[in-house]
Amino acid sequence: MNDNILKIGNYEFNSRLIVGSGKYDSFQTTKDATIASGSELITVAIRRVNITNPNEENLLDYFKDTNIKLLPNSAGCFTAQEAITTFRLMREATGIDIIKLEVIGDAAKTLYPDVIETIKACEVLKKDGFTIMAYTSDDPIIAKKLEDAGADAIMPLAAPIGSGLGIQNPYNIAFIKDAVNVPVIVDAGIGAPSHAAEAMEMGADAVLVNTAIAVANDPIMMAEAFKLSVEAGRMAFEAKLGKQLNTAEASSPLTSFLDL
Repeated sequence: MNDNILKIGNYEFNSRLIVGSGKYDSFQTTKDATIASGSELITVAIRRVNITNPNEENLLDYFKDTNIKLLPNSAGCFTAQEAITTFRLMREATGIDIIKLEVIGDAAKTLYPDVIETIKACEVLKKDGFTIMAYTSDDPIIAKKLEDAGADAIMPLAAPIGSGLGIQNPYNIAFIKDAVNVPVIVDAGIGAPSHAAEAMEMGADAVLVNTAIAVANDPIMMAEAFKLSVEAGRMAFEAKLGKQLNTAEASSPLTSFLDL
């Protein structure tokens, strides 16, 4: 690849696949699937999964012998202040300063973000010195406001979290890419490796996948499938896809070679 490095703030990653830690049957399976994915960044809901209490089974312990970084997220927070307090306490306990900011507005059905509260939290957390990856709706206006508020990466949803529906509005993902100068990471709703490849072919800088890997019959094999699809999609983007036409066009030019 021409540009294999994903840069988020001062952090650099060789893999453009980010994975999640939810819905696995054990921390060991989480680790094995993450390694198979080639990812160097795994997000963890710090209000639901232990990474701060050394007296209980701790996900951090499973990744100490790897180059994989934990990306704490604020899933379960519904206000800016909840997210701010959660991340401040987390950093004090772990020293981790790269975060996935998400403030949920609708917990009952869509798990869509409250983008107003997200922007408020982003402004404060940036002043605190965090590297912020912000989960948001697929709205280019909000994406730009988050960048202005200090977000180091924008993470628009492809579809509702856990739905597996894939990218529902590819036009907005393209608009977001044009609107901001920080990495755009397609997050939520990626249900198949083909969805991840599509996002990368469109020019997304990375994708985040959790449920599609964790609930597969073979999470390890599925993780590797996503690894390959992300790599293939990125290569296709860099190679530049051919034009799309509304009519047929012969793949071999017409000549007089067989004219009688």
